[in-house]
Amino acid sequence: MTSMEAYTTARTGTLAERCAAAVGFALALVLLRLPFRHTVRAVRWARRAGHRPLTAAKAEALVMAVRHTGRLWPGRAACMEVSLGAVLAAALLGRRLHWCLGVRFSPPPVEYHAWAELPGHGPVGEYAEAGWHHHTALTI
Repeated sequence: MTSMEAYTTARTGTLAERCAAAVGFALALVLLRLPFRHTVRAVRWARRAGHRPLTAAKAEALVMAVRHTGRLWPGRAACMEVSLGAVLAAALLGRRLHWCLGVRFSPPPVEYHAWAELPGHGPVGEYAEAGWHHHTALTI
C-alpha cells in the first residue's frame, strides 16, 4: 500500500456508510487475529448477505471510509485490514464486494496484496499508477 493510500484524509460516504465502515474495520481486526478459516467463513457469509447492487462510486466511497477509519487505529491498517473491512462493511449495508488475495506487480518489486473487488469492475480503491497489475490467487 502506498503512502497515498494509507494516509488519505478523505472522509466520504453517508453517516450509515461511515458507521458500517467503522464496524467492518473493527470486525476485520478481530477476524484477522483468529485462525484464517474463521475469516474465510465470515467473508463467505458476507457474500451471501449482500444482494443489492453496488455502484463503482459507492464502492470507492466505502473503501475510502474504511481507510479513513483505519487512520484512527494505532496499529496496522494496511491492505489486508482495509480490504476485509470494506467487504464486511458492504455486507452490513446489504451490498456485495469480493475479497481478493494475491500479488501486485509493478516495475521492479512484486508485493503480496489484498483488495476489495467489485464484480465485473476490478479492484476498488486502488492507487492507479501506470504499470501496476494485480494477479489474484484467491477470491472469496
